Order: sequence, then structure tokens, then C-alpha cells
Amino acid sequence: MTRKQERARARRRWEKQQAKQSQRQQDRARLQRLSAVVAVVVVVLGVVGVLAVTVGRGGGDEAAPGADNTPATVVAGCQPPPSPLGTASELTLPDKATAQGKVFDATIATNCGDIVVRLDGAKAPQAVASFLQLARDSYWKDSPCHRLTTAETLKVLQCGDPTGTGQGGPGYGFGVENAPKDGSYPRGTLAMARTQDPKEGNGGQFFIVYGDSSLPDPDGYTVFGTVTSGLDIVDRVAAEGVAPNASSPDDGSPAAPISILSVAVTEEKS
Repeated sequence: MTRKQERARARRRWEKQQAKQSQRQQDRARLQRLSAVVAVVVVVLGVVGVLAVTVGRGGGDEAAPGADNTPATVVAGCQPPPSPLGTASELTLPDKATAQGKVFDATIATNCGDIVVRLDGAKAPQAVASFLQLARDSYWKDSPCHRLTTAETLKVLQCGDPTGTGQGGPGYGFGVENAPKDGSYPRGTLAMARTQDPKEGNGGQFFIVYGDSSLPDPDGYTVFGTVTSGLDIVDRVAAEGVAPNASSPDDGSPAAPISILSVAVTEEKS
């Protein structure tokens, strides 16, 4: 198989994984809507049941279905993650000039320890400006890293959605910057996750590459920084694999949950 064929095969695999992820998100949203409808129906039936007891001297109790209380894996050095706030935001896209030509260090505090990243405002000013704003506004407070991939050609941990569903965003979008032409994303890369729209698809979600990966998308993904310490935390989470799901053994929620608690950013002074 030629290198071109290998890239094409990897791209098809990535697109298939993205499609599965999108389908899971849609299914989850439908389930949430259905649960809301069921809850309303249960309330109405409860009222009817009270009336039946009062008027007809009859009635009965109906047990609610139990929740799945299977405990998640907690990696050594991690604390149980906080409950997500579950809300996105409606913010305004910041001016990229706030980050243009500057370098920043960001400490991402998680329930498993600190991950420190270096943000390159010279190569990806819009992505870095957005990151600065979201960090300042505590946008990622108590937000779970909702996706882990463990495929041979794609090893990433995806974070940045306060809702934990993969559908939340900050209320704005922006285009791709500084994407690798060869589709290669080395270990330690910090890049933006996005929708299929390369012009407006970036928002608040990002991914950390914990193993050399290939994403041969023609538009690519914005590389806006590198991990300078704490990558071993991601390694430990990835070692536990993906939580069991019906779609893919190597793409889904991490079996060992990890959440962002806060993000602090400082500018490097020359």
C-alpha cells in the first residue's frame, strides 16, 4: 500500500469515527428529550392516580426504573470528578489581536493533577485569543473531558465542552489556523476540535494528542499549542481505555473520568 493510500484509508477511518460520534451525540440528545417527555407523563399519571384513589377507591404504585450505578474507574492520583455544570454560553468572539505574536502558559487543573500547555499566539492568534477569554470567564469549570480515542492512528483526549455531551459551545465559531499540511499531529500537540465546517467550526473544544496521530483532513485542525508537563496524566487515563459503549471499542468516553476544574493563563515575557 502506498503512502497516499494509507492516508486515504486513515482519513476514511477518521470520518467514520466522526460520524459515529455525531450519531451518538444525536442519540443522547433524543434520549434526553424522551426522558423529559416521560417525566411529564409520569407527573400527569401521578395526578390521575391520586384522583383514582380518592374517587374510585382504587390505584396502585409503579416503581421507577433504577439508574446504572456502576462505579467508574478512578486512576491513581485522581480524585472523583465533580458533577458538570451542564451549561454552555453565548459569548462574543474575541479580537485575535489580544494574542497576536504573544506566547502564554496555561495551567489546566484537573481532578487528576495539572496539565501545563504553551499557547502560540503567533501561529494561531484567534484560537489562543479564544482560549484566553474562555479561561478568564471560567467557561471550563468542572467540565468533563468527554471523548477518548485509542486507535492506532488516532490517540487523543478531547475536552472543553461544559455540557459533557460534545455538543456544547461558547456561542461563536472561527476558522482553521496553523493546520499541518501532512495531517500529522505529534504526541504533545494541543489542537482545536471542530465541526465539519472549517470556516466557523472551531469553538471551545480542544484535544490533547498523547500518541503520534494522523488526521489527513484537507482543511486540518488548528494547532495552537503544546503540552509542556502533565502529559503523563493523559497517559494514565488513556491506559484505562474507553468506557464500554455500543458503537466503538476505541472511541468514546474515557473509562477513567477526568474533568477540568479551572484554567489559569499567564503571558510569557520576553
